[in-house]
Amino acid sequence: MSRTPRALAAVTLGVSAALTVSAAPAVADQDQPYFTPGAPGAGDPYFPDMGNGGYDVAHYDVDLRYDPATKGIKAVTKVKARATQNLSRLNLDFLGPLTISSVRVDGRDASYTRTGAQELQITPPKGLRKNRTFTVTVAYSGVPQTINDDALGTSGWIPTADGAVMLNQPFGAATVFPVNDHPTDKATYTFVLSAPENLTALANGDLRGKSTKGGWTTARWHMSRPMASELSMLAIGKYDVLTGKTLAGVPNLTATDQALAIKPDDARKFHDQTAQVTDFQAAMYGSYPFTSTGGIAVKAGVGYALETQGRPVYDLGRRPGTIPRGTLIAHELGHQWFGDAVTPARWADIWMNEGFATYSEWLYSEKFEGTPVQESFDGVYATPATDGLWKGRVADPGRDHIFDGLVYDRGAMALHVLRTTIGDESFSALLKAWPAAHLHGNASTEDFVRFAAELSGKNLDAWAKAWLYSEGKPAL
Repeated sequence: MSRTPRALAAVTLGVSAALTVSAAPAVADQDQPYFTPGAPGAGDPYFPDMGNGGYDVAHYDVDLRYDPATKGIKAVTKVKARATQNLSRLNLDFLGPLTISSVRVDGRDASYTRTGAQELQITPPKGLRKNRTFTVTVAYSGVPQTINDDALGTSGWIPTADGAVMLNQPFGAATVFPVNDHPTDKATYTFVLSAPENLTALANGDLRGKSTKGGWTTARWHMSRPMASELSMLAIGKYDVLTGKTLAGVPNLTATDQALAIKPDDARKFHDQTAQVTDFQAAMYGSYPFTSTGGIAVKAGVGYALETQGRPVYDLGRRPGTIPRGTLIAHELGHQWFGDAVTPARWADIWMNEGFATYSEWLYSEKFEGTPVQESFDGVYATPATDGLWKGRVADPGRDHIFDGLVYDRGAMALHVLRTTIGDESFSALLKAWPAAHLHGNASTEDFVRFAAELSGKNLDAWAKAWLYSEGKPAL
């Protein structure tokens, strides 16, 4: 994510569906083993109520129709999952005023209630045995909620002049579809989006089909690589779309919101620069981790860009007629390896997203703008020790500070000091080995420190203590 300055909001999140703790007494189900409810939160200290326990999602199928007359949606979401315990009931995160018309588990009506901040509590007709796969189908409609948080900003369903954009970090997906909303429960996705034929519907992944009937166009998008819900996106409106491939052969799709009045030559420049940066970073970080790259320039009024998986979103509403600068493209595409392909195990580890993405900016500036990485480091390090930049700990910034400068700039500085500590050769190897080792998975700060130490053969305790786990300006 890139913020200027940055904020997004939190309702509450949780830690992995795999980290299940049953809460509530066991209940017998005839001759079945004992069944217990899945936890209503996944346990992330920053957002304890989000995410859920007791199951692991494999795939989301979101079939959504947008109606400009009401500014609302009519949708059916299917959640295909595997029980990780004997489940008597389960929760999905589902936030806001959307009206549910039915909930089914494996095709049979299930009882449900909405409780707490964002819980959709579902009781299937019969207990679900551990390791059993099952499908929850929820039908609903209404105008999704836009979330505004004083500390962290705007997320969720964001109306635009001719449609809407869905942006979900650190949460927001639950305003549009029922979801296990924590980064550790990654899944594949299909979005089937219907809108009037004069509008374009975009989402993560690859376009798998498009048809028009009765004045409505339906587009089917498929993300075939595991994705955290906070990285899902959709955009509906009037867009100019360019397609092609990078020089290395990665499919590339960029789109520009017509409300931004971007000139065709600039739209082409945005497209070509996206391809250039994708290939440049793949040479440093290893093969591009998804089946297509790209970007979407929107007029949404949120004031940030977001590393939505495979196709970042850039809000340029404050700079109409412009395209994303090269360093911003480098930041968001750098996230495709660091944050998207490898996602933090908990929100406290978000420096591993933003530090690497900011360092990607520095590497881009060195390659294409003639500014050495050391010069970028020196410029930030010159910030006086009394400045707020040096308050807080990089590896545990606090819930309301996950998008502050200490995560971005100090995270990038920490990586540069690591580079000077282990040497260019080991650091270059680390940039490829780390995302490869945890591809489409999750990892923690402790995992990274241990991995870097083993790869380099150096003791990194002092570096980690000074640059990740302590407040204040470290000495060089």
